[in-house]
Amino acid sequence: MPWIPLTAALAVLTVASVVTSVAFGAEHIPVADVWQTVVGRVTGQDVDSAYEVIIWDLRLPRSILAAIVGAGLALAGALMQALVRNPLAEPYLLGVSAGAAVGATAVMTMGAFSALGLWALSGGALIGALAATVTVYSVALAQGGLTALRLILSGVVLSSAFMALSSLMVFTAGDPQAAEGVMFWMLGSVAGATWAKVPLAGAVVVITLLGMLLIHSWLDAYAAGNDTASSLGVPVSALRTTLFLVQGILVGVLVAVSGGIGFVGLIIPHAARLVVGATHRAMLPVAVCGGALFLVWVDVISRVAAAPREMPLGIVTGLIGAPVFLFLMGRRRYTFGNSE
Repeated sequence: MPWIPLTAALAVLTVASVVTSVAFGAEHIPVADVWQTVVGRVTGQDVDSAYEVIIWDLRLPRSILAAIVGAGLALAGALMQALVRNPLAEPYLLGVSAGAAVGATAVMTMGAFSALGLWALSGGALIGALAATVTVYSVALAQGGLTALRLILSGVVLSSAFMALSSLMVFTAGDPQAAEGVMFWMLGSVAGATWAKVPLAGAVVVITLLGMLLIHSWLDAYAAGNDTASSLGVPVSALRTTLFLVQGILVGVLVAVSGGIGFVGLIIPHAARLVVGATHRAMLPVAVCGGALFLVWVDVISRVAAAPREMPLGIVTGLIGAPVFLFLMGRRRYTFGNSE
């Protein structure tokens, strides 16, 4: 399909969905009230709605953050698959999420980073994610250089070590509530969204997308193999290092504000390739908009499926993503890179 009109259509649907999704939750709000409040606050008009605080201060930043996280995870998944040239790669492959889990678990079980106040959990997760990124990078580099195989092996092994460390902290804490909180966080949620969390996550996603679009031809060449990329003048080593660091920072920021949300970074890039092809200039914008739209409605389902309780986003993405992905795979013959 032509990628420009498709991207525009997905972007419009995402904006409309972000606003409309505010109506859903334990307390149902008329859609007309939602639009009236949002339009009034944006244009500076007086708003006469009993739900103004719920709409503007609680649910709208949550929906916006869900869109940003969905877009970022889809982008991170596409970059990870390009980095290791593996269709099974997903954003958490290199242990960034596991490192973030160590930081978040330290906050919930030991009170670490308490000086950060309300930002303690997000700050601890971000510090853990960045520490994991540096560790995986250093280990892979020390083993003989950055290659796709060394990155995958280092990431998988260190991810297991990080998860074991998180489990050890939960076990020694002896607090059932801490264990429940850690498990809920690791399955992902945007329930704690505030306006303060939106700008940083949004800026990182936008800057990463624009940067990758500037080098889309390098990414296409790199996907064809090191020899092909080198013959076309692509600095393979520098590109690999850049992709790793950019992807690590992006995932670290997203995990810090939402926890670990699986499946989005795996299925959305594949769906985008099926629809518009494998060139990164077309695939990345479609994946970003598709990921945003997908996670907005996943968040709606998590709010209403077990109301008044909320279901972690990772459960919903797994239940929806697996059959949808299998359906897409069965629609046509599918290839990734040079392999079928």
